[in-house]
Amino acid sequence: MYYKTQGVCSREINFEVKDNKIVSVNFVGGCSGNTQGVARLVEGMDIDEAIKRLDGIHCGARPTSCPDQLARALKQYKSQQ
Repeated sequence: MYYKTQGVCSREINFEVKDNKIVSVNFVGGCSGNTQGVARLVEGMDIDEAIKRLDGIHCGARPTSCPDQLARALKQYKSQQ
């Protein structure tokens, strides 16, 4: 699935889900080390667990972050299923 981010340095998130588990995540743009780290940490994780852990994380004074944007993307994915 493709998700266009808002309010963060990354421009989009591409991810794949199978059997309610996150198979792969790729952030386009953003802080490469951080986004790669987040992606690797959530791969293999249940969607609901990832949302629970990432939802609401802020980046400095911003009201969102790349991890929060991933949680929003996963919520959107769930709502379309």
